[in-house]
Parts: sequence; C-alpha cells; structure tokens
Amino acid sequence: MKVTAGARPYNQVTRAQAQQHTRNALLDAADREFFAGRWEQAPLEAIADGAGVTKQTLLRHFGSREGLLEQAALRAFTRVRDQRFTAPSGDIAAAVDILLDHYEQWGERALRLGGLEAGGEVIAELGRQARQLHYEWVEHAFGALLNRSRAKPRARRRAAVIALCDVHTWWLLAHDLGLPRAEVRATLIQAIESLIREDT
Repeated sequence: MKVTAGARPYNQVTRAQAQQHTRNALLDAADREFFAGRWEQAPLEAIADGAGVTKQTLLRHFGSREGLLEQAALRAFTRVRDQRFTAPSGDIAAAVDILLDHYEQWGERALRLGGLEAGGEVIAELGRQARQLHYEWVEHAFGALLNRSRAKPRARRRAAVIALCDVHTWWLLAHDLGLPRAEVRATLIQAIESLIREDT
C-alpha cells in the first residue's frame, strides 16, 4: 500500500488532537469529583471512567492522583487569570462587571476551595496563588486610581478595595442578602468610588 507524503503529518496532528481531548476529559472529570467533594474518596478508576478512559491512561497522562489535581488546578487558575485581566485599568464599572462575571462562573467553587485548604499541599498552594492573583488584579484594575488620591495611607485604601472585591463580599451581597446582580454591581461601584475618589 502506497502512503502519500502528507499522511504522516496528518496522523500526527490527529493523534495530538486525540491526546489533548483525552487530557481535557480527564481534567474535566477531576474538576467534577473535586468540587462535588468526592476527590479523596474517588478511586482513580472512577475518575478515569468519568472521562471515558482507563486508569492506565490517566496515569500515562498525569502520573498520579496528585499530578492530575495539580494540572486541573493549573488549568483553572489560568482560565481565571485570563478572564480577570481583561478588565481595563482605571474603569471601575468595567472592572466590577468582569468581577461579577467571574464570580457568577467560579465564585462558588472558589469558596469551596477555600474551605479545603487544609486538605493538602496542592490545594494550599492553589489557595495562596488565587489570593495573590486577586491582589494583583486589584492593582491592575484600580492601582492608577489609588495613586491619584491625596488621602493617606494608600495601603489602607488598597486593603479596603481588596476586601470589597473579595468572593466572600460577593456571596454576602448576592446570596446571603439576595440582591440581584444590578444591585450588587451598583453597591460595589458606589463603595469602591467612595474609597478611591474621596479627597482626590
């Protein structure tokens, strides 16, 4: 049988796509088990089955349960970072809109993750990175506005904005108090503006 010159590269691309599809399916299965609170109890066979593959395939891709969790956490972190940093600098309303989009998609998971930080090194490190990302995002979104304020100390205002933009504040407003998104948005914008623009 004659093999055409283009067949091998095509097969390599197809194989790479299939491998990536398998990895994504395993990462999705890990997400489901983790955020359903079943991670520690779930056998690797069950996680692999949830992705439609075998335990051996899971181990070939990730090496271990910890390796799978670490890669799932890294993927989630990258997605969150990419979403959050689309917020323009110096635009309070636009930053709040991005923040609410993020929390409506990821907020409940973030809260659950925060409750699990004692559950292992990978989870503790992910929590630390998530907090650092939040601090950096506040600087990205509001740092220039904080710099324009004549009121001191800046660090105190920055800390207050970090707290206002925290996932726990969103949960309090949107779930505990039951405010609709428009009211959560207006509340956050007003609070942030009053902190940043006072005495400017």
